[in-house]
Amino acid sequence: MRAFSYLVPDSVDAAVDALRSAQPGTKILAGGTTLYDLMKLGIEAPLAVVDVHRLPGFDAVGTGPDELSFGAGARMADVADHPVIRADYPALSESLWRAASQQLRNMATVGGNLLQRTRCAYFRGGPDFPCNKRNPGSGCAAIGGHDRAHALLGGSESCIATYPGDWAIALLAFDAVVDVLGPGGERQVPLADLHLEPGDDPTREHTLAADELIVRIRVPVSAAGRGSTYHKIRDRESYAFALASAAVAVTLDGDVVGECRIALGGVATRPWRAAEAESFLSGRALTPENARRAGEIAFEGARPGTYNGFRVELGIRTVADAVRIAGERASR
Repeated sequence: MRAFSYLVPDSVDAAVDALRSAQPGTKILAGGTTLYDLMKLGIEAPLAVVDVHRLPGFDAVGTGPDELSFGAGARMADVADHPVIRADYPALSESLWRAASQQLRNMATVGGNLLQRTRCAYFRGGPDFPCNKRNPGSGCAAIGGHDRAHALLGGSESCIATYPGDWAIALLAFDAVVDVLGPGGERQVPLADLHLEPGDDPTREHTLAADELIVRIRVPVSAAGRGSTYHKIRDRESYAFALASAAVAVTLDGDVVGECRIALGGVATRPWRAAEAESFLSGRALTPENARRAGEIAFEGARPGTYNGFRVELGIRTVADAVRIAGERASR
């Protein structure tokens, strides 16, 4: 057991003050469903923990005429089961309830979920395995190793660890914005700019400073919300991480696609927007052939390794199926 300080601020501003004045390496504790695991494994060893899960109003959910708003402390279960989200934005709801068991959804927060760390077995396996994300400069055991679950898109010579989350993929498809509070005040970060590809420094996973706190997530209201889905393919149906997933939202004019949004999960080092696939599909008839072609375009930049090449075809089919499901919902 490593000793650490435990801080319980009574407001969002106090939480930011605690982060600013605390020792380097201080971590935020919300639901704890990731941090506790990493501390047990010795991957995280913070000298201080700032507990934010009791902050007043931190879990507020709003569904206004122009945008949806999710307090960072809102529980995954509460957002997934919200009647407006289930009816009008099924992709958002599905990305949460397919992500984890009910027990975890009852604890995990939507803000913390965005920042969960990779499930790469080499990262979590400890010092026996070289990992640039855990120990910079040591190498990447996944490259040339057992890479079945590793990234096809966005990797580098330093890291091919897959971003593990589902919620961020659906948010990316809807152009979500993250409100972040720090010592300099509040700023807005487009979800598309929150996560980083590994490049030469896999230790940097997002653009937040150490003394900044996610306070809410905002999603612009979209006509494509009802015609959306989060389609997730995994080794087992019960709450496994994605081998490939796709968040797709469309509007239809007859059988012609109008607005089109496609984001990929389980296959990249960060949440991945398939903009070229969107451009291809928009303005075309929603046919099986065009849905398939959109999937092929989405994976044109894939770089398979030793054991994960099968997931290119799997990902193409996942996108095609998600387009079909979204189209069926949009036509109702």
